[in-house]
Amino acid sequence: MASAPQPQLPLFYKDLLPLNSRDHATWKAGTLDSAAYLASTHAVPLTSDEFVDAQRYFPIVFTAGENPLPIALFGLNEGVNTFVGDDMKINEAIYLPAYVRRYPFILAKLQQGVEDMSLCFDPSVGVIGARDEGLALFDDAGQPTEYTQGVLEFCRRFEEAGQRTKHFMDEIAKLDIMMDGEIAITRGDMPDKPFVYRGFRMVDENKLRELPAETLDGLSKNGILMLIYAHLFSLNLMRLIFERQLAQGRVPMPAESAEAPVLN
Repeated sequence: MASAPQPQLPLFYKDLLPLNSRDHATWKAGTLDSAAYLASTHAVPLTSDEFVDAQRYFPIVFTAGENPLPIALFGLNEGVNTFVGDDMKINEAIYLPAYVRRYPFILAKLQQGVEDMSLCFDPSVGVIGARDEGLALFDDAGQPTEYTQGVLEFCRRFEEAGQRTKHFMDEIAKLDIMMDGEIAITRGDMPDKPFVYRGFRMVDENKLRELPAETLDGLSKNGILMLIYAHLFSLNLMRLIFERQLAQGRVPMPAESAEAPVLN
């Protein structure tokens, strides 16, 4: 079974195989009990559809550089995820971004220049295969089961949400209200040595307030203003994530680095 072309695999995915009834007629899907694939990931892609739910649990910021994208922060330092414990379990009830929930499945283009996308999966995770127990992927006639159809529909909805996210980001770019983010957090026992986090983008509240009333009214009617506020409100959780890292002993000490921690 040949893997799908993969010049650069998405976050989490180590390999991709296209799902088909010829090679996987009797295969079944088990339960992904371990969050090991997520444990060392501090930033997860987020769609604009999820801002309202996600802003209760994570800071929502935007990647730096060209074509910024929204991300949910599970930690403030590279490799630190404060919501996955040593047992590789998610350690509390939180909103899990759709990007996380679709794993190990994904819709992918199998050939360059072809727009059609096929349902693929990451075989390296080991939950999909020729096993005795689990949910069947195809029925006796070689047709996708209800489970597989549900996975495909979820992945389709995720792609559609991605298009809405692109539209949201395009509208934000037109407004020219983004700025380079920088947040300084001070530990109580080290008041003279703040931890400064950079390397992300955020909405400039001053520029937002300066937008014409007509523009703000339009943003309110099309739902974009609500998403902007969800992003801004979520930034208050930066300190909470920092405190989680501190409690877990995962905040780098200034002596360990010549520079302040940087969010990448």
